[in-house]
Amino acid sequence: MRYSRIAGIGHHVPETVITNEYLSSIMETNDEWIVERTGIKERRYVDPTKDTVANMAAKATRMALQRANLTEKDIDFIVFATITPDYFFPGSGVLLQRELGLESIGALDIRNACSGFIYALSVADQFIKTGMYKTILVVGAEIQSTAIDMTTRGRNTAVIFADGAGAAILQPSDKPGILSTHLHSDGRFAEELYVRDPGSSRPREERQPEQILDTTTYKVVMNGNQVFKHAVVRFMEVINEALASNNMTRENIDLLIPHQANLRISQYIQEKMGLSDAQVYNNIMRYGNTTAASIPIAMSEAWAEGKIKEGTNLCLAAFGSGFTWASAMIRW
Repeated sequence: MRYSRIAGIGHHVPETVITNEYLSSIMETNDEWIVERTGIKERRYVDPTKDTVANMAAKATRMALQRANLTEKDIDFIVFATITPDYFFPGSGVLLQRELGLESIGALDIRNACSGFIYALSVADQFIKTGMYKTILVVGAEIQSTAIDMTTRGRNTAVIFADGAGAAILQPSDKPGILSTHLHSDGRFAEELYVRDPGSSRPREERQPEQILDTTTYKVVMNGNQVFKHAVVRFMEVINEALASNNMTRENIDLLIPHQANLRISQYIQEKMGLSDAQVYNNIMRYGNTTAASIPIAMSEAWAEGKIKEGTNLCLAAFGSGFTWASAMIRW
């Protein structure tokens, strides 16, 4: 039986730290309000003059390759998860290929928002198992700060979203590594968390930038109560699905890394599932919600801190726009 395993993990976050105090100086909010609702103390924003989704992803990739004792030339396929590509098209996968100095290998883009990294991991897992590829780069990267409404009107999303990149290297193994992945969606709730434009299903005059006067449909729209209500249910469902699929119980989870959407969601899930603090890893306090990048950034930090090591039963879980939700059970 052919399996896939994560041979290396890496991340990159921009240098600029945006504190709650700074946000309080430009909109009607304060540290206490933000921490109470999200758990976030600070986040990272790109420098638009030098940072791109692709070059942040390249930096995360090089860290992952170094930890795996591999080089760029070992990569034979790229799966790139992002909802904030550098261009409307082409996708950022080919831009990352160019950043890494690679030629002609395939690059696949995934647009499943907060669940994107697990979706990408699942795709890569199948390619490894079939023997089609031997070394696959799986990336989640986002730049959201440049689209945030930095006014009191937009504070519900402005205090949450941020920038960063994470990368994982998948290779074949003769022992189980990625034990299972579980993917779900429910498009009935697509408009509860979305950015409407630039969408294609519009009259021509609404797609011509020189004719656009109202740009509000280019901002993130989020029904926070609906997202929270669905997230806490779907998170636990998909975690339990992963456990059942592998004949495990919650006691078998050495470490759960949930998508870093909101610390209150993670804490609610931890309490309901009866997991200890040592069994759950959160870093949203430092980085905010980096969408598809949040899980690989957290994995990379947890690995560096010694919380992920050989034999660790690692559970990943995500919920987000779409709605989509997903989980993966991994034996490191």
